[in-house]
Amino acid sequence: MWKWNLGVSHHVGSFSHGMIQQKISNKVHYRQFGILLNSLSSCCHVQGSANSRQSCLRLTSWHAMCAVQFSNAGMRSHLACYSSSAKKSMHPDVITALCEYEDRTAIQDVHGEHTYLNLYNRSLALQSKILKTTSNRSLKEARVAFLCPNDISYVVTLYAIWLSGGVAVPLSKTHPAPELEYFIQDSESSLVITTEALEDKIKPVAEQYSISCLTLEDGDFLGETEPDIKKKGLVKKDILRRRALMIYTSGTTGRPKGVVHTFGSLHSQMKDMIRAWEWTENDCVLHVLPLHHVHGIVNVLMTPLFCGATCYMLPEFNARNVWKCLMSSVPIGGNRVNMFMAVPTIYAKLIEEYEEADYSSFITDAIKTVCSSCIRLMVSGSAALPQPVMDRWTEITGHVLLERYGMTETGMALTNPLHGERKPGAVGTPFPSVKARLVKLNEDEPSGYDVLVEGVKVLPAGKREVSNVSADGKEGLQGELQIKGSSLFKEYWNKPEETAKEFTQDGWFKTGDTACFRDGVYKIMGRTSVDIIKSGGYKISALDVERHLLKHPLITDVAVLGLPDMTWGEKVAAVIVVKEKCDLDLQTLKSWARKEMPPYQIPTVVEFMDKMPRNAMGKVNKKDLMKEVFIDRQSD
Repeated sequence: MWKWNLGVSHHVGSFSHGMIQQKISNKVHYRQFGILLNSLSSCCHVQGSANSRQSCLRLTSWHAMCAVQFSNAGMRSHLACYSSSAKKSMHPDVITALCEYEDRTAIQDVHGEHTYLNLYNRSLALQSKILKTTSNRSLKEARVAFLCPNDISYVVTLYAIWLSGGVAVPLSKTHPAPELEYFIQDSESSLVITTEALEDKIKPVAEQYSISCLTLEDGDFLGETEPDIKKKGLVKKDILRRRALMIYTSGTTGRPKGVVHTFGSLHSQMKDMIRAWEWTENDCVLHVLPLHHVHGIVNVLMTPLFCGATCYMLPEFNARNVWKCLMSSVPIGGNRVNMFMAVPTIYAKLIEEYEEADYSSFITDAIKTVCSSCIRLMVSGSAALPQPVMDRWTEITGHVLLERYGMTETGMALTNPLHGERKPGAVGTPFPSVKARLVKLNEDEPSGYDVLVEGVKVLPAGKREVSNVSADGKEGLQGELQIKGSSLFKEYWNKPEETAKEFTQDGWFKTGDTACFRDGVYKIMGRTSVDIIKSGGYKISALDVERHLLKHPLITDVAVLGLPDMTWGEKVAAVIVVKEKCDLDLQTLKSWARKEMPPYQIPTVVEFMDKMPRNAMGKVNKKDLMKEVFIDRQSD
């Protein structure tokens, strides 16, 4: 007889895999066993102690492991599903795409499950409310700023703005009032939409500038909707050219700029990710990212909704909740979570939670089995992925994180392969519709530069450059990364001169990033303006130095900067965070570094901080950090 206490976990733990298979020899037994384990898991979770957390995960782990035999069949058939799905025409109208998957689950959030039809009808109803508030028949690309939590209210608002003919300007609750004021003013928003929970944060700003503020009630995005609302999308002849979304840059290299994307550029980005990462309607992605950047909006929200998949939205990132979702075998709208996309900081936090739990070998084996068998893809982006994080994540889950490269202006541009080798530190090759090249300044050329690499082909100028670098070309080819393709943004809002300045005469976007091409793949060396340190004739990648330093057993976070120096031009400086109750000094670090990196890369100046200041996407504003930490040394 089962006893409803933590001791029951020992009974579960004593089951052999063969016994489990015998007891769940058919799906009926599996479901019964799963219901039991879910109940037990909930009972353990209430206890709240460290032991209960381990017991809870032990139970959910076994539950998920039991699901592996069924999910494996689904994983094996995924390629066939993708092949069938890829043959469907991808309609450029994101609203029409919603109508193709009526009864499937589009969103799972704190409020429950929401079908595609419900999402569509709610968006259509809110459209009427928006047009009534603005006294318009169509917003005609007027900007609408909105501040909503990470749930169905955000999604309904986004699509309602598009149905109204407006340009969506997403805001974040983490933005202080002056930033919100700047975004609303700079975008020239004519309407602000928010929820009751966030009204106090944004309404005063709207009222200050005499802008209407529409506050959503629960009924605007929850509950059943009338099933007979006539379907209508955004279909117009010029839909691909119309402005759709304005996302503000992180501001790591200057004042944030409003990056305007059209429906055409968004369509191209989503189509590329669906093809390169083989999205299908059977996928379910776990969403924990902020919804005011490309990563959270386009990659993890719009793309699944564009192909009929399910997006499981958590209100915010919480390491324990993420682990619970990854391990759960409970299906969301018929599918269990099988995809996860995050920034390196999140993966580091998940590893930290895992280490602190100090799980038994039984549970660690279960975690690895479930993650490697039931989750088909884990992606990292928005910041450089430290190799120690990548390596440890592989040890824990069996997954080699897929690192990719993109910008607010370009969307996703480069990706490691879904199938095949993923090289640490590399970001792969261009997405299907994207063109990429490396260039080097050359005033003797009419264009002002030499093209070293285009796509994955080394051009004659590149071959000459290789022979100048080293006999065997081990250093690879370095230059500025430039991007071209239909996924590029339309403009910086109200900044035509700045927009024009960022493009070459032949239409390539200048990313401002220095990249290296070696062994057929691209590697990002960093922002040319802040991450390339010119010291004593060397061009040093701050990101490379950071990758080396993060291998030190006491260092948990680091940012490398170039300090002005009369002798060397610049000297390598590091801002370091070490583990709690640990000490590290410059001389000790130098002694260790001599065995790990070239002498010219070793920092000569070190400062320590308790916590690294990072934005919502895990990026460090190095110009601000320089002012904060090295204000007295910038003119040395």
